[in-house]
Amino acid sequence: MSNFFAQADALAYGKTIEDLKQDNVPERLWPHKEFPGNRPSLSILMDRLDSFSLGSLLSLYEHRTAVQGFVWGCNSFDQWGVELGKSLASKVRKQLAQENPLGDGFESFNSSTRSLLTKFHNARK
Repeated sequence: MSNFFAQADALAYGKTIEDLKQDNVPERLWPHKEFPGNRPSLSILMDRLDSFSLGSLLSLYEHRTAVQGFVWGCNSFDQWGVELGKSLASKVRKQLAQENPLGDGFESFNSSTRSLLTKFHNARK
């Protein structure tokens, strides 16, 4: 929980080169440890995880997504994008239904999807 609470501060305040100098961080590490602040974040605490609180969380994120779409002028709930996802999901479903889902045809997925499928497959063993 300490990390949970501290992460919001990290995103808000960041770490400047001046901060790094004061912390005696070697100069060669500055490009890696400098972190701009002023990044918004959202922290949510719930008393319990039940269907009501989960529904509230889902509705909050749907609202945020809709508002962002309105502001940016894009369709946040693009049905054609959903349809594309469904057609791609059928390919994944066929792959997972195989006796050895990480066998033939597995290489046709992009590296990110292959990595996720591998972790999922290994966790199911």
